[in-house]
Amino acid sequence: MPARIGDLPPIGRPANSALLEAGITTLTQVAAHSRRDLLALHGVGPKAVTILAAALAEHGLAFAD
Repeated sequence: MPARIGDLPPIGRPANSALLEAGITTLTQVAAHSRRDLLALHGVGPKAVTILAAALAEHGLAFAD
C-alpha cells in the first residue's frame, strides 16, 4: 500500500508519483486540473482518475473540465 499524499485517496504508486512530480498533493490542487491533464501524466490512468473524481465529489469539488 503506497503512502497517502495529503488528502488524496489511495490511487496506486505510479499515479501518486506522477501527481507528486506535478506538484499536486491535495484534492484542491487536483480540482484545478482537467481529467485530460491528469491522464496525460505518465502513471495516471482511468482508474486513478475515477477514484480521484469520487474523492473530489465527496468534498464538493470537481475537475476543471
